[in-house]
Amino acid sequence: MTKNNEKILIIIQARTDSRRFPKKVLARIKGKPILWHVINRVKQMKHDKIIIATTNRKIDNKIAEIAKNSNVKCFRGKTNDVLDRFFQAAKNYKADAIVRITADCPLIDPFESNKIIAKFFAGKYDYVTTDDKTYPKGLDTECFNFRSLKKAWKNAKQKSEREHVTSYIWKNPDKFKISIIRNTKRIKQRWVVDYKDDFIFVKKIYNQLYKSGETFLMTDILRVIRKEPHLLMINHHHN
Repeated sequence: MTKNNEKILIIIQARTDSRRFPKKVLARIKGKPILWHVINRVKQMKHDKIIIATTNRKIDNKIAEIAKNSNVKCFRGKTNDVLDRFFQAAKNYKADAIVRITADCPLIDPFESNKIIAKFFAGKYDYVTTDDKTYPKGLDTECFNFRSLKKAWKNAKQKSEREHVTSYIWKNPDKFKISIIRNTKRIKQRWVVDYKDDFIFVKKIYNQLYKSGETFLMTDILRVIRKEPHLLMINHHHN
C-alpha cells in the first residue's frame, strides 16, 4: 500500500499464440516457464495484488494454470482488445494505480520498476513509463491511474490503441500528465523475448546469474555483458 492507501495492481499481460515465437511465455528456463520467472521477479515490486491478464480461449488455459501455481490471480478477457482486458481487470480488482508488465520480459528489474512507481506517486502523474531509448528493451514498465485507463478505454478507437493498452495515453500528452524516466546511460540492447535468438540470449544470462530465491538486477546483467560482450551478437540483428 502507498501512504495514501491507494491500491497498486500489477497486471502482466500474457497469451500463448505469439507469431514470431509461438508459446514463448511457456518456453522453459532453468526448468520453469518464462511466465513463472516474470511473476517471480514482479513479486519483488511494490504492489497489493498481481494479476495475469490473458484471453478466454482454451489455448491460454496453461497460462491460467501457471498463475494458479504461482499464487497470483488470473483475469481472462478479450483476445485482441487488450485495453478492454486491462480495464475490466482493474475495475474487477478495484485498482487505483495499475502497473503494466508484459510476459515476454524475464529480465524485468524490480528495482528499476519500483522507480517508475515511486515517481508516479511522488509527482501525482497520470502516466509514468521507462524510456525505450535509454533502457534495454525488456525492462519496460508503465504505471498509470485508473482514471486515465478508463478515459483511454472510453475514447480509444483505433485498432492499435485497443491492442497496445496505453498508446492512447502517450499519444495525447495534452490530456494526461505524463513523465518518462530515462536511464542514466543509453543502453541499446535486447533483453525481451520476441524471437528464438532472444530466448537463447536470455538463457545465457540466466545460466550466469540465476540462483533460486535471489533476484539478479540490471547492474548484474550489464556486468556479465561487459565480461562477455559477444553475448550481444546472439540477437543484435533484431534491434
